Amino acid sequence: MKRLDLETLGGWTLALVWLLPLLYAFWAAFHPEAYVARFDPLAPLTLENFRSAWEQAPFARYYLNTFLMVTGILGAQIVVCTLAGFAFARFPLPGKEILFMLVLLQLFVFPEVLIVENYTVASELGLIDSIPGIGLPYVASAFGIFLLRQTFKTVPRELEDAARIEGNGWMAVLLKVYVPLAWPTYLAYALVSVSHHWNNFLWPLIVTNSVETRPLTVGLAIFSAPETGVNWAIVSAATLLSIGPLLIAFLLFQRQFVQSFMRAGIR
Repeated sequence: MKRLDLETLGGWTLALVWLLPLLYAFWAAFHPEAYVARFDPLAPLTLENFRSAWEQAPFARYYLNTFLMVTGILGAQIVVCTLAGFAFARFPLPGKEILFMLVLLQLFVFPEVLIVENYTVASELGLIDSIPGIGLPYVASAFGIFLLRQTFKTVPRELEDAARIEGNGWMAVLLKVYVPLAWPTYLAYALVSVSHHWNNFLWPLIVTNSVETRPLTVGLAIFSAPETGVNWAIVSAATLLSIGPLLIAFLLFQRQFVQSFMRAGIR
């Protein structure tokens, strides 16, 4: 019992430490600047900080850029990872295990190591300062290939044989048998991909140069730069504008999120 109490206390402590910055952002965003550094239960509430943040930076454009970026990356990843995962799971390719291990090596390489090479490739392709240039290095996801390979390997062969007997080709078998059965895995991977690339900062900062291509993370960093003067109430409001869609999505669909990850467990 004592051990359980200590684990519970430790869990709540870690949760509180994780929540403190978010709670402060909410407090500062909904109160005037004079109350940013002091807690007063009677402090007046205001939405002026959100209006000021929205007017001082092109957040509408940042939202559009971020939406196009994360959906484009996710769509390309689903296509590439589905085909690669299916090939690794079902086709007897020569040296398949060695090739798969080479794919998994990507998980051990920090993205920062490849920034110079990625920038060179994007420049040669004319993709600097473009949304496709942001997403290109992330299309072939080793994690996605691994996750879908493991899921496809659990699909009974009898279902595949039945589809083949009915005259379906390999692509039809993939789309009619494997993809529908892997839906929880796709949902779980989509959550990971969207949240990661929504919050990605370093590579978009390097490859973008204009408002027309900057995502929310880069736009927020420029908005809160010291050169423009720091008003923490407005910066906190801008931060909530940036993370708001992810927070709302998690609060609305947290049960589906958890169930998807449990069903997509690696077997």
